[in-house]
Amino acid sequence: MNLYKAVRLLTARVLLVFLPATVTWAAETHLIPLTELRQRTVSASEERQASLSKLDRFFSTGAARQALQTVKLDGRQVQQAISLLSSEELARLASRADRIQADLAAGALSNQELTYIVIALATAVLVLIIVKAR
Repeated sequence: MNLYKAVRLLTARVLLVFLPATVTWAAETHLIPLTELRQRTVSASEERQASLSKLDRFFSTGAARQALQTVKLDGRQVQQAISLLSSEELARLASRADRIQADLAAGALSNQELTYIVIALATAVLVLIIVKAR
């Protein structure tokens, strides 16, 4: 048993000598520099704001307001609900809104198709908010 205790003691001493160096090395390699963290935060915030602006512009157009009125949805409520979405959901909806506006500008969509699309987007926003609230 003495040999067993001696080996344990020796192992503990070796670990105490080498462990602080290992911890220091691991901490240095895994920490994100503060400037990079700040830059990522600012970038994410700017992307979120850009998506919010795109969706606000989309739902503020006359055709979108008309489509929302057709199904008796309040555009202000939809726009308030949009701000509650996650950044990923905002980016997805903003991308869809961009495609819809491009198709509309190119004349590829009729008013009826636009109405259906706006209703679908508004419904998607409301469903995402309801699911998120649970």
